[in-house]
Amino acid sequence: MTQTGAVAGSSLTDWISLGVLASAVPRDAVDDAVTATGKGAQRAGGKLPPHVMVYFVMALALFAGEDYEEVAARLTEVLRGWGCWQDGWETPTSGGITQARQRLGPEPLEELFWQVARPAADLDTAGAFLGPWRLMSVDGMEWDAPDTAENRVAFGAKSGPDGVAVFPKARVVTVSECASHAAVLAAIGPSAAGKGTGEQALARPLLELLEDDWLLLADRGFYSWAGWCAAADTGAALLWRVNVNIVLPVLELVPDGSYRSVLVNPAVRRGARDALLTAAGRGEDLDPRAGRYVRVIEYEVTDRDGDDELIALVTTITDPREASAAELARAYHQRWEHETGNGQLKTALRGPGQVLRSQSPALVEQELCGYLLTHYAISALICTAATAAGADPDRVKFTRTLRIVRRAAGPAFPP
Repeated sequence: MTQTGAVAGSSLTDWISLGVLASAVPRDAVDDAVTATGKGAQRAGGKLPPHVMVYFVMALALFAGEDYEEVAARLTEVLRGWGCWQDGWETPTSGGITQARQRLGPEPLEELFWQVARPAADLDTAGAFLGPWRLMSVDGMEWDAPDTAENRVAFGAKSGPDGVAVFPKARVVTVSECASHAAVLAAIGPSAAGKGTGEQALARPLLELLEDDWLLLADRGFYSWAGWCAAADTGAALLWRVNVNIVLPVLELVPDGSYRSVLVNPAVRRGARDALLTAAGRGEDLDPRAGRYVRVIEYEVTDRDGDDELIALVTTITDPREASAAELARAYHQRWEHETGNGQLKTALRGPGQVLRSQSPALVEQELCGYLLTHYAISALICTAATAAGADPDRVKFTRTLRIVRRAAGPAFPP
């Protein structure tokens, strides 16, 4: 990837102008999602049929700083140029667009995301795998929603030293591919609407959907016994950071500096716990409802101020021949690629400090799905282009690609 944007003998613009974004979210998948959710057009010849509104919601994410009518005008020029509408067709008003968004609802975009979002890296993509496992990660982020009564009830608002926050906050938890930053699983919910609205609760159903060739990385905020078991039972490999106050008995030292241990269900107490640890020390089979064998990798990170931080990782990869402690420690730091992807969504696409534009919870969910789909399409494009050039996707600047996509928005969104 050169500074001019050349990729493998052609320009990144060429990839986009050939409809690569459309291939990530194709029209037939949009139609299938609309049909599956019962949101088909109620009358023929409507100004804003459902499939157009799906792409319009994606365009709202692409042009987050523009108002409804400007975004519609950009798309209208393209659709008219492709012969989709007659020359006499006029851009709908903001009110008409709002009504069309309300008719569409969030369901088609949610369904569409589940249909199209797949890992984008292949075996040739730099940094995508550790041995047989595709590197994936789970993380969450919060989005400010407009301060309407509906949004405040649905999403809640956090309290702090200065009182209740100005804006309600929606929470999004995603499972993303580390190499491409593309989210492939997602859950949307409240951030401060009471018990059960934390990241762990929102992530739990996603952990049951992992693939058996994934290695899922997670920060310490995601660890719970129930979540670990749900994720491990999918057959996926896990590498999660845990709090240092979790008791991890040393069962066997491993030559690479790691050690084998056991996670114990917190519900197992006293005599039953002692008996389980004794059985684990002997290497006996354990009731998976009570205990799970793991391997532990511990290391220190030196802070610039001289304070060292102990990192404790637990993994289902108990055989060091499959992945050494050093390899796993390096792999864990790929989790920060998820933070990069979150920044692309919230800062590059949405804009720093910007509030979502939707006035109701259903449209907030719809808008967030639009962001996820648009980010997925761009991330998949970057990954495909970088892999073809033999480059690491991290070397392709998301913001630069986004500018090119915005200039070439026409071919990117098919009629």
